[in-house]
Amino acid sequence: MPGPSGNTLRGIGLKVLSVSVFVAMSACIKAAGQLPAGQIVFFRAFFAIFPILVMLAWRGELATALRTSNPLGHIARGTIGVLSMGFTFIALTRLPLPEAIMLNYAQPLLVVLFSAVFLHEAVRAYRWTAVIVGLVGVVIISWPNLSLSGGEGGSERSFGVIAAFLAATFSAVAMLLVRRLVHTERTPTIVMWFSLTATVASLLTIPFGWSPLAPSQAAFLICAGICGGVAQILMTEAYRHAEASTVAPFEYTSMILGIVVGFLAFGDVPTVYTIVGGLIVVGAGIFIIMRERRLGLERGKARKVAPPQ
Repeated sequence: MPGPSGNTLRGIGLKVLSVSVFVAMSACIKAAGQLPAGQIVFFRAFFAIFPILVMLAWRGELATALRTSNPLGHIARGTIGVLSMGFTFIALTRLPLPEAIMLNYAQPLLVVLFSAVFLHEAVRAYRWTAVIVGLVGVVIISWPNLSLSGGEGGSERSFGVIAAFLAATFSAVAMLLVRRLVHTERTPTIVMWFSLTATVASLLTIPFGWSPLAPSQAAFLICAGICGGVAQILMTEAYRHAEASTVAPFEYTSMILGIVVGFLAFGDVPTVYTIVGGLIVVGAGIFIIMRERRLGLERGKARKVAPPQ
């Protein structure tokens, strides 16, 4: 259980820090340039393992990190996660950084949709409305790129938008798989299995052609992998110190960070479509998080007053 308010503030701080490191990771991948997605996935997954191993060793959990009773569940989650990661990196290398980050905000909206369709969870009118409004925001962000007819970089940006939406879709499916895994698996086990699965899967793409790397590109990709591992650790610790419903809204600080880093590092200036659509998606996402929290509190009260069976 989360601790007192001091721990809650620590959890929020760790969440904001993890988001900042994830944005740094995205910036490193974008700075490396357009490379095969499988090649980027390898660097992101393989070099993320090292900070995770340090954390596990420090906690004395290294020996049991891979112990599981559900290897197929981990492999399925890893495979879907690799697809999400690959499409995310395609989007990052073809879109301005703020747009690539904001389009990923479709993921929690799709989680609600898929939860209703595949897990038969009850989703009421309020959350359905938030999902629809949020997806309208995604369309607003995407519209200028999807409506580009030819022109310099037009097809590349359109492909980037499609890749970003596919990334959010696969990420939502991966989240549902993680929801099942957490009932029987420890967090270090889930993280390690994913990193190893992603590393092996990415190596299978070598026959499809990896690009020779300049020293600067290799440095950016290695940095991206290390940042990814550190960000995962910080995110895990954030949820250890505070409730998920308290911490989750701070994911959207990446909108501000993405705009700032995109402008300073790459000269990306967000359009009116990006800002307006992004605010709509953020608002819808926060509403869903708050609604989930309220429903969770109501279910908790119902369990307390329910007579014993």
